[in-house]
Amino acid sequence: MKQIFTFPIRIYWEDTDAGGIVFYANYLKFFERARTEWLRALGIGQQDLKTQSGGMFVVSETQVKHFAPARLDDLIDVTAQSLEIGRATLLLQQQAWLSSPGGVRTLLAQASIRIGWVDSHTLKPGRIPATILKALQ
Repeated sequence: MKQIFTFPIRIYWEDTDAGGIVFYANYLKFFERARTEWLRALGIGQQDLKTQSGGMFVVSETQVKHFAPARLDDLIDVTAQSLEIGRATLLLQQQAWLSSPGGVRTLLAQASIRIGWVDSHTLKPGRIPATILKALQ
C-alpha cells in the first residue's frame, strides 16, 4: 500500500446545513479535492492529463460511512490512499479526520472510491497509460 496523502480543508458556511453541521454530500466534494491534490503531488495534473493523454479519471463507485459531524470553522484533514491499482481502475480509501487541540483525532467519514480511466472525448473505458501507472506505484 502507498503512503497516506493528507489535505487540510477548512469548513465554511457553504459546507454546512440548517443544523450547522457539514452536509453529508459535501464529504464527496472534500474527497474529490483531496484526490485531485494527491494526483497533483504525484506530478499528475488533471487538466494536463486530459490535454496530453486524451484521457481522464472518473468516479465509478463510492461507498461512504459517516461517524461524526464537522462544524463551521473546523479544520479537517482529508486523506487519500490507494488500495488497488489496476490497468483501468484504482480503488482508494479516503477518510476525513477532525483533530482537537488536545491532539485527539476523530474519524468523521470514511469512503471507498473507485475511479476509472476513460477517453475524454467518448467517455469509453480504457487502460491507464503506463506513465501514469508508474507514478501511482
